[in-house]
Amino acid sequence: MELAIGVGLVVILVLGFYAGKLLFQLKAQKERQNKARQTRIDNITESIRTISLAMEQQQCNLSEGVIRICNLLDAMPITPQPDYVAEYPSIHQLYEKIQRFDTHEARNSLPKTERRKQDTEREQLESEYETLVLTEVGLLKSLVVNL
Repeated sequence: MELAIGVGLVVILVLGFYAGKLLFQLKAQKERQNKARQTRIDNITESIRTISLAMEQQQCNLSEGVIRICNLLDAMPITPQPDYVAEYPSIHQLYEKIQRFDTHEARNSLPKTERRKQDTEREQLESEYETLVLTEVGLLKSLVVNL
């Protein structure tokens, strides 16, 4: 009887040690994941700041900057995802209007007249939204996201 109790206690101690080890590993894994997530957030945030500054200094046209910023905001690994459409409505409105234009190979395969037509329409949209977008870009330069 005492032997069974002794064996039972040893089994309980071994299982307790193993459970503790697993909990410690789980905690370490969550810390690594949180650190990787924060690093990703920091990198995305820095990219957004850089693009915002380039847009303000007219080193990057508005449509290209808006496309990049919207994609970066969507890629932000935050749960729940903030409502960036409500926070930066002009950026998202311009994005919605210009995302239908052809890019890369599709743009290069367009006839020159169609390409010129799209360029003219895009430039018109950029001039229409310029003041509003640049105001929101100024806010994005100070974007800070922490877990």
